[in-house]
Amino acid sequence: MSKPVVPSRRGVTDIRTHSGNTNWLGVPHAAFLKIGCLEMEKARREKEKDRALARVRVIDERIAEIEGEKEIILKSLEEAAERNGSRTGRENGSKAGSPGFKIKY
Repeated sequence: MSKPVVPSRRGVTDIRTHSGNTNWLGVPHAAFLKIGCLEMEKARREKEKDRALARVRVIDERIAEIEGEKEIILKSLEEAAERNGSRTGRENGSKAGSPGFKIKY
């Protein structure tokens, strides 16, 4: 035998309401609260941006220091080569940092 069909009963939880459909931006205090949250996020992002720009400035300063140190070293190498009477790799047309001699077998 089959079970008898029982009509489903509806309860209070099945009643449709408009409680979740409120436009909170239309409510003044909610709109001001949203604006306040956006302003706080903007302030955090500006601080984050300032810190990032400061890091970039520090990196740029270090790159400039590196270039200055490199030039000092290259000048001292050229002066030492001139005192010793030898020619540097840059003077004889080879690339900087490459050996200035050839080996014959």
